Parts: sequence; C-alpha cells; structure tokens
Amino acid sequence: MAPVEGDAPAVTTLQAKADLASADAGTNGRRAAGEDPVKREQIIDGAKRIFMAVGFDAASMNDITREAGVSKGTIYVYFDGKEDLFAAMIERERAKVVASMKHVMQTNHGPVDAVLRDFGVTFVTHLCSDTTVRGMKMVLNVSERMPDLSHRFFSASPENGYSILRAYLESKIAEGLLEIEDTDLAARQFIELCMPGLFKRRLFGWLPVPPDADEIDRTVRSAIAMFLKFYIAKK
Repeated sequence: MAPVEGDAPAVTTLQAKADLASADAGTNGRRAAGEDPVKREQIIDGAKRIFMAVGFDAASMNDITREAGVSKGTIYVYFDGKEDLFAAMIERERAKVVASMKHVMQTNHGPVDAVLRDFGVTFVTHLCSDTTVRGMKMVLNVSERMPDLSHRFFSASPENGYSILRAYLESKIAEGLLEIEDTDLAARQFIELCMPGLFKRRLFGWLPVPPDADEIDRTVRSAIAMFLKFYIAKK
C-alpha cells in the first residue's frame, strides 16, 4: 500500500476546508486544494481498490486513507464522505465506458449491423465485467436504506448507452435505413436483447466469471438479427 500522509481530522466546517485549501495550495502556483485532478484520481483509485475488495459497507475511510496514500483531511477536501466517494468512482467508470461507446459509434462508418455489433459487444463486455457487477451488487445491498446512492448510481449522467444508441438509430432513420416510431424503446429493446443469459447470471452469481468473447459475440449477433428483422426499412 502507498505511504500515508500525516493523519488529519475529518473536515467538518467551511473554515477548516479553507485552511486545508490554503495549506495544500502552497506557493509557486500550485493548485488549490480540491482542484488537483491528479490528487482526485489518486483518491478515487485508492477508494476503488478498497470498495472492490471489501464492499461499500465494510470499507472505512481509514482504509481508504491508507490505500490512497493521503491524509483524511485531504480526502474530505475533495469528497463529502464515503457515499460521495463511491458515487464519484461509479461516475468515473461510467464516463470511461460512455467514451468507449461514443468512439465506437463515431468511428465505425460501416453498415448498421456492423455498428450495432461493435456497440453491443462493447456494452455487454462492460456490463458483465467484475468491476460493474461488483459495483451494482454494492448499490443493491444498500439501496433501501440509502436511496440517494442508488439514485446517483442509475442517473449519474444524462448521456449513457441508451442515449448514445438512440441518437445513432435516429440518424439511420433520417437516412432511410431504419423505420422506428419510438427510438427510446427501440434502444432499450436492443440492449435487452444483447443481455439474455449473461448479465443476470453474473449479477446473481450463477456465472462466476465474465462470459468469453465468443459467447458475447454469439448473443449480440442473435440480437441484431431479431432487431433488424423488425426495424429495417422495408424496400
């Protein structure tokens, strides 16, 4: 584990945060506390290792402090607490996946079935990964007593797999390649078609490891065949 900076009490007042900010900013143009992206990533990285190892409930701020190699006071300059830190970790991981899916849609200029295959494989691979499944399990475990955490998990960003796919479908409708009345419903239908027998088995522990690439590809190809049979523009 990384070495720990000198322990400091949790920040509970604006004045204390200001004092920490002043100390952390220092001189010579260094960033003010709470504004250093490298430090923020360092904290999230440490928190992620702890959350993935022991779960949300068992994770303590002391454990995260040691793993991240920062003081407790520094953590509280960047985050309000464990829930805020967990949500930041989820939002960061989601942003990476959204960027990956956007890249697929923006760089693949092939036929509709090829683009849908790349999108489906990317989406399902992420959804069935250890990190995603572990994160979802943690949220579900605390959802009843911490509904705000569940809300942040499922609505962290207006841009997600559904919205990216919906925009793509709308562009293909405009080109006359697809005939879809409700693109939001169609996007959700396609994503659901890509997941049967995979995601739920992962979430409930029936499938202890992520499905292999061949199984994901076979499932996605079947989803595309069913989806396009219904929505392809009739000549």
